[in-house]
Amino acid sequence: MQTDDISDMNTLRAHIDALDEQVIGLLAQRHALIARAAQIKKQIGLPARIDDRVEEVVANAGRHAALRGLDRTLIENIWRQLVEAAIAQEDRYLNGDRP
Repeated sequence: MQTDDISDMNTLRAHIDALDEQVIGLLAQRHALIARAAQIKKQIGLPARIDDRVEEVVANAGRHAALRGLDRTLIENIWRQLVEAAIAQEDRYLNGDRP
């Protein structure tokens, strides 16, 4: 899609809304993968938080953001929140709740 081809706000907003829906779909897929990670971690005795992995995931997101011309710090902050939510999800499972 060429953004220059969008000539009015209604069309632009429709594209943004559609993209937001796709992002939510990807986040739902990520959530399902985190649920599976929690199951595997429980089987092999790993904790929810693995600090080296947290930093690796955040750094990867920042690098990908920078390559696409996005604000690296902003994306790293967003990803840190995603990772913290994932850790909380895994903790709930590891403490007896289902993801």
